[in-house]
Amino acid sequence: MRIAIFAAGSRGDVQPYIALGKGLKAAGHTVRLVTHENFEGLVNGHELDFFPLKGNVQAFMESPETRKLLESGNFLALNAHTSKASQRMAIDWAQDGLAACQGMDLLVAGVGGLFLGVALAEKLNLPLLQAYIFPFTPTKAFPAPLFPQSIAKLGGVVNQLSHHLFRQIMWQGSRKGDGLARQQVLNLPTAPFWGPYHTAHFQQYPILYGLSPSVIAQPSDWQNTHITGYWFLDETPDWTPPTALLEFLERGAPPIFIGFGSMVSRNPEETADLVLQALKLTGQRAILQSGWNGLSKADIPDTVCMVDAIPHAWLFPRVAAVVHHGGAGTTAAGLRAGVPSVVIPFFGDQPFWGQRIAALGVGPAPIARQQLTAERLATAIRRVVNDQAMGQRAAALGAKIQAENGVANAVAIVQELAKFRVL
Repeated sequence: MRIAIFAAGSRGDVQPYIALGKGLKAAGHTVRLVTHENFEGLVNGHELDFFPLKGNVQAFMESPETRKLLESGNFLALNAHTSKASQRMAIDWAQDGLAACQGMDLLVAGVGGLFLGVALAEKLNLPLLQAYIFPFTPTKAFPAPLFPQSIAKLGGVVNQLSHHLFRQIMWQGSRKGDGLARQQVLNLPTAPFWGPYHTAHFQQYPILYGLSPSVIAQPSDWQNTHITGYWFLDETPDWTPPTALLEFLERGAPPIFIGFGSMVSRNPEETADLVLQALKLTGQRAILQSGWNGLSKADIPDTVCMVDAIPHAWLFPRVAAVVHHGGAGTTAAGLRAGVPSVVIPFFGDQPFWGQRIAALGVGPAPIARQQLTAERLATAIRRVVNDQAMGQRAAALGAKIQAENGVANAVAIVQELAKFRVL
């Protein structure tokens, strides 16, 4: 089959879909990855067909307004901000998407490309597989990622309602742009006011989840839904670690890793100072990742190694613990490595993953970015480094995840559907 995968968002949002695409390509399918312009090198580096959606998500994340909203942790305000940007791009994305889908047999989309994918599937009469990396299907088993997991004590009905509210927040923020795309590019009727969730293209085909069943067990009320295991994208075969990093690792005990992925900071020096103060309080060696968030410090001690992007699959098994923002991809990488995590969530589903890590006993309670201090970070670091029972639980969970093959399981489901001409 010829398959177009729509993946929008940060690098952590896009990588699992590249992994899924590589698995589908290895199974003999032709795969096209439709994503933001700034991921062209990443997609091409893994030998998938790249088709751009106009816009640079890195530049958007680094804008002053986005930085301010990320640090506020106000998901509704950030969602409104991103919705306005998406509305401005809706026409371009519909045109790009329509061109990308020519000659395709199957569309695959996560939350980032979901509504565009639904509209294109409707326009071209193509099957659409939903493929998510965080819970998006309503269930009574647990609350939606956007909500405090403590509301679970109110019962299954409230849990289920939270998922419907989450889906409405995502849809209502996209509804105006979706309407413009349907009207001006796709020549389609306007989608229902409450979203396309009950349309045939949305409900007809299975839903795939690139999650570990050891992290989130399959809810009994998820029908025609498959938790396959994580979709990990490992480094390319020609990747080699920097010499300075190898020398740092060899100089002493395993360090901790600290990095906040694509979460930017308006005050990178202040953030770096806070982190360095916490490390001084604990006496821990650390690898500090800069990346998009601008963490930088000219005068760092020799117990700290500053790096740019390093593949988590290579690095995390070599550290004692990971401190991160709680993005779905970074969370998965830390869990697979079998080391404890400290989560500093900024917004969105990040508090959900932080709370999940704490519930699994492989990390302390998350510390919201707005509440982060050097003392709190130091306390969390001491715990993950010294709590032997926590370390044992993390290692056991990591072994389970390492034994899973989420990409192969997802590909097998697609193959089975194609075999019986369901797709």
